[in-house]
Amino acid sequence: MDKQTQTLRTALAALGLSAACLGLTGCQVDYAGQTLPSPYYLTDDVQYYAPGPEFKLAKEAAALKEQSEAIASDHQGR
Repeated sequence: MDKQTQTLRTALAALGLSAACLGLTGCQVDYAGQTLPSPYYLTDDVQYYAPGPEFKLAKEAAALKEQSEAIASDHQGR
């Protein structure tokens, strides 16, 4: 076996091994502003953080909640 054939086989083996490793592991990527999930996203635990004081529409949300509660109590009073 000559040197060129051995180098080509080594390069192809390394490329195949790299492709296999990428195919077997899940990666979470950020693409065009979107966070795309890993293949294991269905088994991950859900993490939700309620909006805090940085929530810009806090007054509007409070007003809508108050209005919906007033409508609900008005309907119950009839």
